Amino acid sequence: MKRIETNGITYIEAVPGCRGEWYYGLDYPHGDLYEAEELFRAGKPVEGRDLILIRYPDGAVFRPVEKTTGEYCESPVYSDGGIYILNVSFKDSEIRVLRFDCADLTTGNVAVLPLDAVKDCYNLQLHVSPVTLTRQGAEGRFDIVWPERCSFDMGEHESFFLRDGDRLFFNKWYEEGEGADYRYWEETVVRSLDGKVLDVLPGDLRLMPDGEIWHLG
Repeated sequence: MKRIETNGITYIEAVPGCRGEWYYGLDYPHGDLYEAEELFRAGKPVEGRDLILIRYPDGAVFRPVEKTTGEYCESPVYSDGGIYILNVSFKDSEIRVLRFDCADLTTGNVAVLPLDAVKDCYNLQLHVSPVTLTRQGAEGRFDIVWPERCSFDMGEHESFFLRDGDRLFFNKWYEEGEGADYRYWEETVVRSLDGKVLDVLPGDLRLMPDGEIWHLG
């Protein structure tokens, strides 16, 4: 048994987009990013968030973002030899996309956006591929914030989960009936960057470690 010193972080998962070499863990002092933003806007202190990266198989632990009061980070994604991290500085009113280089183990800025580029941080997340910063608002609107900018209304019960070039993939769920007649099912809605529906697939999609997309249906 190998013991990994994580300073209290007891849950890790694979960084999306990589082949199992890198795992990440987060603490949750204020819940998710949006909950931390609400606290800050209410004038309450926001601790920094501890993000660790663990390299497999040696178990080496890295902290690519310094834990800083007034800042909060979100789950990372992997692309082309780097781990990309969303870090929001409420105190500096900035949204930062950082890149941890998996070869030289250094972290640098990729993009810095003003915090008012988004209505709020509700479901503000990084996705692949390419690396894309998105927001899914409580008002049912989907935004690409970076590297392009686009916005459109999602369908009811839709949730974005994957980009493949110019195609955007949304999970959509349905339910009907009650008791023994109850039915639940899902489908995948494929949209263009302007929101146009290109295809509707039964079932779900899964991004595999080698980057291939599997359709489960």
